[in-house]
Amino acid sequence: MKVAVGLDLGGTKCLGLAVGPDGAVLGERRVPTPAEGGAALLDAMAAVATEVAAAAGAEPASVGVGAPGLVDVDGVLRAAPNLRMAEGMPIRAGLQARLGVPVQVDNDVTCAAYGEWAAGAAAGAGDVLMVALGTGIGGGLIVGGRLARGAHGYAGEIGHMVVDPHGPPCPCGQRGCWERFASGSGLGRLGREAAMAGLAPGVAARAGGDAEAVRGEHVTDAAQAGDPGAQAILDAFAWWLALGLANLTNVFDPDRIVLGGGLVDDSALWIDATRTAFAGRSVGAAVRPEVPIVPAALGARAGAVGAALLGRSSSQA
Repeated sequence: MKVAVGLDLGGTKCLGLAVGPDGAVLGERRVPTPAEGGAALLDAMAAVATEVAAAAGAEPASVGVGAPGLVDVDGVLRAAPNLRMAEGMPIRAGLQARLGVPVQVDNDVTCAAYGEWAAGAAAGAGDVLMVALGTGIGGGLIVGGRLARGAHGYAGEIGHMVVDPHGPPCPCGQRGCWERFASGSGLGRLGREAAMAGLAPGVAARAGGDAEAVRGEHVTDAAQAGDPGAQAILDAFAWWLALGLANLTNVFDPDRIVLGGGLVDDSALWIDATRTAFAGRSVGAAVRPEVPIVPAALGARAGAVGAALLGRSSSQA
């Protein structure tokens, strides 16, 4: 018996799943990402693929990999701000040499978009915008029922859409990128600004009274306790999130927007405010069909499930 294996490579962990034809998870393995990179990283990924298939009583038939950053059409990780030691790594060639099976490599959120479209919250939709809200913002696109990778494999870097050219600096080198306002780090920055202005004492208290130490989780914790200052911060976060979603809707005209990433665990605190701020903001809103904004269904497994399904489909092409 052989199964498709999906690997979700991150800065701290590598998640491996054995996936059946319908997207069902048959086995799971998670290991720390080796800090040294290079051959050690490829060896660890190959070991996870073999071990997770064995846990399902099978061998790998194909392997798909979701990697954080710019992955070119040859499966080389060209740029990875959160995985610098892997930049320039020929992931596809390295894993194929180690495993002897077809390997497909894509951006991690591209894989998550495919997973949600094939077996999750975007099933049945033809045009999907996937937005992953974590430390930054990543994106994946389904256009006309097909995964859109762009001319070089780099499509989906939506977090670096500039929404305020005079805004805060971004690690990418620009100023005012969308993810400076609508990501986990953006939520933390909004929280610090409010705390330093004396508008969120409950949030500052959760950071030990140090406004400059406020992080996103301090905001969500305070909001869950009913703190009005924290809720005001989340309303501002929702406004910035909706602004970017409206801009992207004007460009791509999706029939569904799926929100994933770690922040979605607390989406009950801000998703209604996001939908309200989004409504009417797109061009021609009065005549546009409603675009549902929904949380991802596959959770933290979306990238690995999508990678496995992409690896299988590529091997059969």
